[in-house]
Amino acid sequence: MNAPAPAVPAIDWARVREDFPLLRRTVHGKPLVYFDSANTGQKPAAVIEATDAFYREHNANVSRAVHALGSEATEAYEGARRKLAAHVNVRADELVLTSGTTFAINLVAYSWALPRLGPGDAILLTRMEHHANIVPWQLVAARTGAEVRVVDITPEGALDLDALQAAMTPDVKLLGVVHVSNVLGTVNPVREICRMARKRGIATLVDGSQALPHMPVDVAAIGCDFYALTGHKMCGPTGTGALWARREHLEAMPPFLGGGEMIREVSFEGTVFNDPPHRFEAGTPNIAGHVGLGTAVDYLDGIGMAAIAAREAELLAHLQEEMRRVDGLRIIGTAPDKAAVVSFLVEGAHAHDLATLLDLEGVAVRSGHHCAHPLMDFFGVPATCRASLAFYNTHAEIEAFIAALQKVRKLLA
Repeated sequence: MNAPAPAVPAIDWARVREDFPLLRRTVHGKPLVYFDSANTGQKPAAVIEATDAFYREHNANVSRAVHALGSEATEAYEGARRKLAAHVNVRADELVLTSGTTFAINLVAYSWALPRLGPGDAILLTRMEHHANIVPWQLVAARTGAEVRVVDITPEGALDLDALQAAMTPDVKLLGVVHVSNVLGTVNPVREICRMARKRGIATLVDGSQALPHMPVDVAAIGCDFYALTGHKMCGPTGTGALWARREHLEAMPPFLGGGEMIREVSFEGTVFNDPPHRFEAGTPNIAGHVGLGTAVDYLDGIGMAAIAAREAELLAHLQEEMRRVDGLRIIGTAPDKAAVVSFLVEGAHAHDLATLLDLEGVAVRSGHHCAHPLMDFFGVPATCRASLAFYNTHAEIEAFIAALQKVRKLLA
């Protein structure tokens, strides 16, 4: 007889919330309700303190000095790389530390795609991509003669997998797909998508910006060629992130930027470049930021990403249930598999006006096109409001948001 599975200890989410200093403040005389974590996540005290401690106690450049501070800085920086690699189940020597997802995607565009693509080749994207996974490919296409193609979505905001498979023609060399939509919250089946692409010899880049904050991510199991992530959405400092790439790609890719640290030997006759991942990390990096990101990874792992996913699913269910009761409110993006992101509009109100009035009630939501103009065009709207939750939010905040929304709706009627 099998022994029963060990009980999962209950998490005191109110205690977890106390770890985030900014959430204690007021806005316009009202308690802050921060529903903009898809824009940037709030930082626990441990991350703030780790960043502060680096500058107070260890500040030096990495990989350039043999003195104690230099060694400490290098170990802290490389330690953050190892922590992040373990968090997403990849090798540390396949993880390039960057300023975020945008830099990571541009690195692939200029170092991998630009030397390989030419006339007759195609880059395949989806309608729900962030501008960071559109514009670099347009720039590459303009320089190489390649073509950018788009796969559409369903009215509910799910990716049309049949259309995607049909679009995977022999001339497609790269597929760029978002793991979780920053507008719709849709969670794409990236493992299945990458398997489809791999069978057809198509390289895959997954934008993981909105996935890492919400759920466990096993990059090795996804089976992509490239995975881009950003640190500031997962409780880490701004200006941090990473690109994971298969080792064979990193070995074959020329440097994207030239300068210090990415070299072994320099002469005026030529340069010998460093091994990956350092080949792609020219100049002085955001050392303190990545030290803070390593601490953010420790913090998230201490709670457990599965527990975070379950907590946010519970909050999302409550939020959507309450929002559906608001007269004249339209939720945009109703795919069955969603992260805790809800885009919405209220009849008769512009998104910016709605967000401004909600701010006066202490509620922070984002309004605009969310760096997704093609997606706005698909739904026939210029902008939406977006309420995005994190595990540090509460059911009481949801009730406060709905009360504020009802009040604002009456003002705009």
